[in-house]
Amino acid sequence: MPSLDRDLALAHLLADDADAITTARFQAVDLHVETKPDLTPVSDADRAVEEALRRRLERERPDDAVLGEEYGAQGDGPRRWVVDPVDGTKNFVRGVPVWATLVALQVDGEVAAGVVSAPMLGRRWWAARGSGTWTGPSRADARACRVSGVDALADAHLSYSSLTGWEERGRLPAFLDLTRRVWRTRAFGDFWSHVLVAEGAVDVSTEPEVSLWDLAALQVIVEEAGGRFSDLSGSPRPDGGSVLCSNGRLHEEVLALLRDGG
Repeated sequence: MPSLDRDLALAHLLADDADAITTARFQAVDLHVETKPDLTPVSDADRAVEEALRRRLERERPDDAVLGEEYGAQGDGPRRWVVDPVDGTKNFVRGVPVWATLVALQVDGEVAAGVVSAPMLGRRWWAARGSGTWTGPSRADARACRVSGVDALADAHLSYSSLTGWEERGRLPAFLDLTRRVWRTRAFGDFWSHVLVAEGAVDVSTEPEVSLWDLAALQVIVEEAGGRFSDLSGSPRPDGGSVLCSNGRLHEEVLALLRDGG
């Protein structure tokens, strides 16, 4: 079985493959965009990235399973790669440079390693269990990440994606109550909200509707930076359909506010 160091190195190679495709297709005049059945957009870049990553995994880890946003599950077994080819597709197709490829490895159902690569920001974030969280333009030029020490909600910086999801689930009043209790709010959105928690720039991030591929890489990145990751019921899992990331100190208080209103 490959070592976790080798797995993380492969995740970086997968991110390299993705970056080569996405940067070439970003703001391309012939970018093709369709609407999926759930009314979310998908571009030819999303599909090309996932196809390329699946090809490399077939060569490098033929016995591993793969789950991707665009093409679903392939294979089974104790090791599974989880891929979001373009997290932030709405930004991507509108020419907003805040999007990323997310690659994670699950071993026996637990996320063991993850890489988030945002090439137009010139940044990556990565982590493996027991090795901490790191960020920088490359593995050779990196610094360690650590969550903040903020321990009062009135001093906290909160990030989210949008208000629509909270409203659709009848949880908007509770969420708005949370926004009134914190020091500052910004809708950085998608992966960006959560890696900022790992860096200590944001103290709390939350979304009411997300999928496993949106979160798998982010779980290990937040937790290895000293933070806490859960769904809105408090379960520490990336497949619960929602997410709350925090520096740990504020987690229970935020969970209670969102749960009481939900």
